[in-house]
Amino acid sequence: MGLSVVRRHCIALLILASFAGANTAHAKESPASAKVLVLGDSLSAEYGLKRGTGWVALMEQRMATDKVAATVVNASISGDTTSGGRSRLPALLAQHKPTVVVIELGGNDALRGLPLSMTQDNLLAMTQAAQASGAKVLLAGMQVPPNYGQDYTKRFSETFSTVAKTTKAALVPFLLKGVADVPNAAALFQADRIHPKEEAHPTILNTMWPAIKNLLR
Repeated sequence: MGLSVVRRHCIALLILASFAGANTAHAKESPASAKVLVLGDSLSAEYGLKRGTGWVALMEQRMATDKVAATVVNASISGDTTSGGRSRLPALLAQHKPTVVVIELGGNDALRGLPLSMTQDNLLAMTQAAQASGAKVLLAGMQVPPNYGQDYTKRFSETFSTVAKTTKAALVPFLLKGVADVPNAAALFQADRIHPKEEAHPTILNTMWPAIKNLLR
């Protein structure tokens, strides 16, 4: 093989290599699919339900049906409080690098009689931490029964809207809208009257999904 042929062969290989490198670099720069992190309590952790029937699992199915390119990480733990979520969130953000963080916590704070100021401070800290990581945040609001007293009931509900307004986070005012506030509500809850039955979770998803889908755009 002549020297000129060898040179042409080497040049051709270099050109191919440069194209391959450019394609690899382009692939690395391509954005990954979106990821939704759900940080919640038993209402999102399928307490008392068959696996795969809670609203978070149903959301994954809805994403597939609607061809939404996103994955879901359900980091919900039954019994968790806003303090527990606040302590767990940094590691979850570092590990999963979510696009959207859904914070569904606060109900257990009320059940345990924890100070509303603590609940609000924890929700605020979680929202700000998630936003600082580059994620969009959706707060799932909760309401307590009237037997807690009119003043407490009002202030508890306002805790979520206050944090959302302060941080400009998205808000679903009441996670259990259409479940806990309907005439036949008792029939939609498990025996403990706290956790919705399986048949109520499609309604919960319908309440949450428009806000989540909007944040994924």
